[in-house]
Amino acid sequence: MSKTAYITLNNGIKIPQIGFGCWKVTKETCAQQIYDAIECGYRLFDGAMDYGNEKEVGEGINKALSDGIVKREDLFIVSKLWNTYHHPKNVSKALAKVLSDLKLDYLDIFYIHFPIAQKFVPFEEKYPTGFYCGPNGWEFENVPLSSTWGAMEKLVEEGLVKSIGISNFTGALIEDLLRGCKIKPQLLQIEHHPYLAQPRLIEWVQSQGIQVTGYSTFGPQSFVELDHPKVAQCVPLFENPVITKIAEKYNVHPGKILLRWATQRNILVIPKSNKKERLLSNLTVNELQLTDDEISEISGLDINLRFNDPWDWCKIPLYI
Repeated sequence: MSKTAYITLNNGIKIPQIGFGCWKVTKETCAQQIYDAIECGYRLFDGAMDYGNEKEVGEGINKALSDGIVKREDLFIVSKLWNTYHHPKNVSKALAKVLSDLKLDYLDIFYIHFPIAQKFVPFEEKYPTGFYCGPNGWEFENVPLSSTWGAMEKLVEEGLVKSIGISNFTGALIEDLLRGCKIKPQLLQIEHHPYLAQPRLIEWVQSQGIQVTGYSTFGPQSFVELDHPKVAQCVPLFENPVITKIAEKYNVHPGKILLRWATQRNILVIPKSNKKERLLSNLTVNELQLTDDEISEISGLDINLRFNDPWDWCKIPLYI
């Protein structure tokens, strides 16, 4: 059993509240980082087709399995359906590719990465595709989200995926999906940090029995290496006076305060680190108890600053 707390999904499955995020983990270091994280006690690994490192994630997982550090049933392996595979006939192909890369028989969680259906691109043409849709630039497919979700539900029925979720969805899209689904989403993954707190979305989604996973918990820190232009619009959260004051009070790194701000509000988090001591520290954030006033003070930093916005890619009106 991992050192972290577990949260129960609406299908009865319990998953770790603190996982390891695989976004931006380089291929050169990925397998060893995954292996080390498992040794440290991590059991949930949040990956995606778009991250381009699933083969290496699989190498780390399978080495840990073969070395007897952990059993497969103790791990919770996550991936996400990329935009170019939304058509129902391509959803199962996408999962087969993921499982082949990971060298696993099933996934624990499979998300729809974005509610955006791009034109299908064959694996042999380009993989991962990113925003590539072919020589004509951005192209889209007329695929309703309900059709994609129906194909996701079939993966559960076939035993290839245990839980399914949605990522980067708005409340209206979720409400529409709930009207016609056979299987309610188990999770919603969203950008979530004090500069983008999204309290109303989180309150409503949790009221529907859907667990929320926050990514980019450290806000602008997650986007510095991407040279994101919005990073300059705010003080780094690790240096924000509100965060540093609370961190000094508890004698912890500011990152631990940010993680606990999320987990204390029943949100799952997926930080990553190259440092073993930080990996271990992140797993113990729930030992810290912030006051209600501190939670409110951190939440008060919200300025609706979104870094991961499809409008910036191709004027896709997801959040307007």
